[in-house]
Amino acid sequence: MQAERDQWGSKIGFILAAAGSAIGLGNIWKFPYLVGENGGAAFIIIYLISILIVGLPTVIAEVLIGRTAQSNPVGSFKKLSNNSIFWTAIGGMGVFAGFVILSYYNVIAGWCAGYVVESLKGTFSTINNPAMAGELFAGLSSNPAWTLGFHALFMIMTVGIIYFGVSGGIEKAAKTLMPLLLLFMLALVVRGITLEGAKEGIIYLIKPDFSAINERTVLLALGQAFFSLSLGMGALLTYGSYMSKDDNLVNCSLNIVILDTAIALLAGFMFFPALFALGLQPDQGPSLIFNILPAMFNSIPAGGFFRVIFFLLLSMAALTSTISLMEVITAFFTEEFNLSRKKATIILGVFVFLLGVPSALAFGPMQNVHIFGKTFFGVADFFASNILLPLGGIFILIFVGWRWGMKEAIPNLIQGSRKHSAILLNIWKILVKFIAPVLVLIVLLFKILG
Repeated sequence: MQAERDQWGSKIGFILAAAGSAIGLGNIWKFPYLVGENGGAAFIIIYLISILIVGLPTVIAEVLIGRTAQSNPVGSFKKLSNNSIFWTAIGGMGVFAGFVILSYYNVIAGWCAGYVVESLKGTFSTINNPAMAGELFAGLSSNPAWTLGFHALFMIMTVGIIYFGVSGGIEKAAKTLMPLLLLFMLALVVRGITLEGAKEGIIYLIKPDFSAINERTVLLALGQAFFSLSLGMGALLTYGSYMSKDDNLVNCSLNIVILDTAIALLAGFMFFPALFALGLQPDQGPSLIFNILPAMFNSIPAGGFFRVIFFLLLSMAALTSTISLMEVITAFFTEEFNLSRKKATIILGVFVFLLGVPSALAFGPMQNVHIFGKTFFGVADFFASNILLPLGGIFILIFVGWRWGMKEAIPNLIQGSRKHSAILLNIWKILVKFIAPVLVLIVLLFKILG
């Protein structure tokens, strides 16, 4: 007999934890540099439209599967599909994605934690240009002791939170980390917009220039809307499985999307006013965090203090994501193999750490080891981000829209809500069954072929 499953202690606990799962480096690092490379405010507008037509409907669908089945991704698809081997395998794909993503994402998270320590040590005090910052990053990331040390530290923090369960570990951590994350972001936004010359950066974010938009830009915005919400890897499904069926699922999902999108937009206002104030171009690309910002903070009054705050912010955002990824695989092993949470968490933590070692060393001793022309890190990132996640999202939408079906989905969706709009339900049905799957498929093909 399966033990009674843990549940969220409060609705706000679920919202903060689920939003934390979605909020990560994709919002605070990737979103700003995509905005900078693709037209500023015009890209943001397309991104917001994409959130509405793909992001929100898919969030609702994924959370709905978990809340209805009250199980991990494999157990949920197995239960709702009447033990279909194919759909059970789709759930397994989500768990597999959790392993792959966590193995290399934890390496990046470790870099963020490492940069907090380096900032406190004063390592960046003599860095006065992006080239020097880039050389420093290359030196640190290629150092096995530094990279593996912080990779291990971050995994220990993640395991420590998961060890204490849903309400006692994840929810308590979310209620602490999320308010701190917002507070730190607001402090950095205020610092940026009050710099002399910051006005141009604000205008860049609010005045659209649609001449910079093309088909590729639209696909990038659509892909970012999907990936920024951590869809398709079973995290929101797993978190949804701990929800009470008395909670309003649509309102909770909407709050998750609003909070996630707000963080992404705040990240834009955190970066671009300061970039313009310092005379830097907005199209800094992926090097923004580790090459541009360490040098940029040295040009800002009290920059050393704000650099520590920034990398603490990054570390907390990464931690909320690693927690959710770890919970996906932990829930699977505890429920499908009847392992205790504590034992499963420790064993899986060690395994994921070891799985991430080749990715950690891909910037140093193993940088010349390539598979299909990519390092271990590159292969893991490409396979997970470009194939597993969009495939997972497509199958979630197809399952809810067609396999499970709307006749079953709608009654479970409106359970816990006092009132609902027939018009909005019909719009959601059309988006889930027809529009969102096609758009995510286009993103998948774009990622693979583009």
